[in-house]
Order: sequence, then structure tokens, then C-alpha cells
Amino acid sequence: MQTRKRREGESSVAYFMKNVACGSAAACWAEFLTIPADTAKVRLQIQHTPAGQEPKYKGMIGTAKKIAAEEGFTKLWGGIGAGLQRQVIFAGLRIGMYVPVRDMVTGPLPDGVNPTLLQKIAAGIITGGIAITIANPTDLVKVKMQGQGVAVLEGKPLQYTSSIDCYRKIIADGGVAKLWTGLGPNIARNCVVNAAELASYDQYK
Repeated sequence: MQTRKRREGESSVAYFMKNVACGSAAACWAEFLTIPADTAKVRLQIQHTPAGQEPKYKGMIGTAKKIAAEEGFTKLWGGIGAGLQRQVIFAGLRIGMYVPVRDMVTGPLPDGVNPTLLQKIAAGIITGGIAITIANPTDLVKVKMQGQGVAVLEGKPLQYTSSIDCYRKIIADGGVAKLWTGLGPNIARNCVVNAAELASYDQYK
């Protein structure tokens, strides 16, 4: 995988941190641009439709239009704070750690010998698992912030006023460990996603 070129005399720590920063910055832009579609996805996933009634949300475009019309256009960016926090941690770590972990998996290689595809997949699985384990609290808070607009439409007050308020209330409700709710499925999903994305990119390069 081609990352930012290492300058002569640059330490391993400085090189790693710059790759983390570049990965985080790129992922934050992507998060900002795509979160309306993600918000629509979350609303579709969590909506409850009683038997015999028409669902409130239908399709990504229809859901986005309904959210904008009923709650305001900016609500499509609900949870953006936690989303950016997630990308800084998750994307920064999974991208920044990939090359060092891949090199640990392969060990020293002779000149002209490249890591195998399986070794690249293994590195992607490892870094994806580590990164999402650390970032799981931000993922949980993002989903909760995105989904709480449903409560407002039902005449209930907002449960969370900000991502910090959401973290605080989750901890108050069940302790710090509750921030890692859903960790198992999150690890399974993001190990596959990370391995598919980074290993395939590395292989093509």
C-alpha cells in the first residue's frame, strides 16, 4: 500500500503519526459528505411500523426528504460530531497501522518480494479489529444521535443534546462498559470491510 513517502531521517513515530493524520482528515471529509445517506439508513433500520400501517420512511431519497421537511435540513447531519470523532480514531488507526502491521505479519522480505494477498488480508483484519475496538463508543453515540429524531416526532423530548451528553448518559445508565455495546458485530463487520478495502487497494497498487 502506497502511503506518504518517508523522508530521510524521519522517525518511525513521526511517519506513523503523519499517516494517521492524513487518513483521519480524508475520512472526516468523506463522513461529512455522506452522513445524510447514513442518517437515512439508520432511520430505515430503526423504524417500527405496526402491522397494517404504511411505513413512515421509504427508500433513501424518500427518507432524506421526509427528515428535511419535518425536522429541518440540518438534521440530515445529526450525529456528525460523533461521526467525525469516529473517523479520527477509526480511520486514522486502521490506515495508519496497516503498513506497520503488514510488515510485522510478513517479517523481513528479500528485495523485490512483495507481501502475499493473504498477508495483506490478515493485516487488514487485525488493524480493522483494533481500530473499531477503540472507536466503538463513537460509533454507538453516532447511531444514537442519528436515531433520536424519531422520538421528537412522537412528541418526546430529545434524549441527548450533544455527543458529550450522550457519552455521559450512556455511562450513567450502565457504566463505561456500556460504551462498547455491539462490539462483537462491529468487529466482525469492520474487519471484513477493512481487509477488503486496504488489502485490495494494496494488491492493485
